[in-house]
Amino acid sequence: MLTSINPKLPMRNKNVTRDFYIKRLGFANLGSADYEGYLMVEKDSIQIHFFEFKELDPKENYGQVYIRTDNIDELYQKFSDSGVAIHLNGHLETKPWRQKEFSMLDPDNNLLTFGQAI
Repeated sequence: MLTSINPKLPMRNKNVTRDFYIKRLGFANLGSADYEGYLMVEKDSIQIHFFEFKELDPKENYGQVYIRTDNIDELYQKFSDSGVAIHLNGHLETKPWRQKEFSMLDPDNNLLTFGQAI
C-alpha cells in the first residue's frame, strides 16, 4: 500500500536551499508552480520537500534524511570532485551495520546521509 516517502525539511532561505540542491547536488525543481515558502526538488526517483522556517537556528536543527543509492562510490566521487563539502565525520566508509555511507550538511544544517547495502 505505501509507495514512497517524501521528507520535509526546514529551510531559512528558499533561494539558498534551491541553489544548494540544484546547482551543487544535481537535483531539479519538482513541478512548474513556485509556492511561497515551500520548495520541492527531485533527483532520480527521490523527492525532498522543504518548508520555510526563517527563525530556524541551524545549531539547533536536527533534520535528517537517509538516501539509499545503488552506486555509492560514484556518487561520493562526483560530489567530492565538484567541491561539495562532506561532513567532517561523514566521509565514505563501511559501517558495522553493513552499509557503505557518507554524509553532508545542507545550508540549514539538515544532515543528508547517503548509503548502500553491501
